[in-house]
Amino acid sequence: MRRNVIFLSLVIVSVLIIVALITFFFKSSFDYKGATAFRVAKKLEKEDKVEEAIKKYTMVINEYPQSKKAAESYISLASLYERQTRLVEARDTYKKAIQTYPHLDIIKKSKAKVEDLNMKILFSPRIDSTSRIYEVQQGDTLGKIAKVFNTTVDLLKRSNNLDGDLIRQGKDLKVVTKKFGIVIDKSQNVLFLKQDEEVLKAYMVSSGENNSTPTGTFKIVTKLVNPVWYSAGAVVPPDSPENILGSRWLGISKSGYGIHGTTDPSTIGKQVTAGCIRMLNSDIEELYTILPEGTEVIIVD
Repeated sequence: MRRNVIFLSLVIVSVLIIVALITFFFKSSFDYKGATAFRVAKKLEKEDKVEEAIKKYTMVINEYPQSKKAAESYISLASLYERQTRLVEARDTYKKAIQTYPHLDIIKKSKAKVEDLNMKILFSPRIDSTSRIYEVQQGDTLGKIAKVFNTTVDLLKRSNNLDGDLIRQGKDLKVVTKKFGIVIDKSQNVLFLKQDEEVLKAYMVSSGENNSTPTGTFKIVTKLVNPVWYSAGAVVPPDSPENILGSRWLGISKSGYGIHGTTDPSTIGKQVTAGCIRMLNSDIEELYTILPEGTEVIIVD
């Protein structure tokens, strides 16, 4: 009986060793074939044979997903799409890389690329899953169209490369169809710009000292360019270096609180305000362009 148990154990161990060797062999073979195809793709890219390189990178991704070069192929493929100004395809390729290989350092850097491309696409006439083409009708104005689609005139102008407010009947305009929203995490001092449930971009912000920034769900109720600051009964004009509000103000439905710019960029990322959310001027100006009044603002600890 004992001999049978020993024999069975040896058989099991032998089988496990054989399986491990076979797995190692196939993985090594996969890695070798994937690396070979990747080198061919790189050579084609250097020779400026872009379409052939794209096909080869795509082949590595599809046929050798376990290869060490599959993740690099995603990055190279997305980069090629960028070179061709195929921004939507570039962004979606970076996003797929993040979903497939979230643990790899080479892929983690792609998150910044996705945010950058999100903004470039949003501020361009390119159509993606969050937008559509609208044909201007008789009697339309940018203000009217913005109200219908719950967007801003500024975003309509920027995304359609419009210099002025005049539009003609029959003109095609890009309009955003998915709602924007903001989530502010006080513990990280990060503001997330979202569209439905997807994060488009993360911004570093300052929040209130001694946990003075309120939490809850609010809405943007006022929007001001170069806001006046009313401080302890004094009126501080926009051009004064003592006006801490910066270049834009987005007031929320909590009296006295809002999201604004700053005259002191060194404070960003800290809990130093009287309760408002403070951003770099360039960042708040970007949000001002994008967000209409009524946008939901969620603030969490």
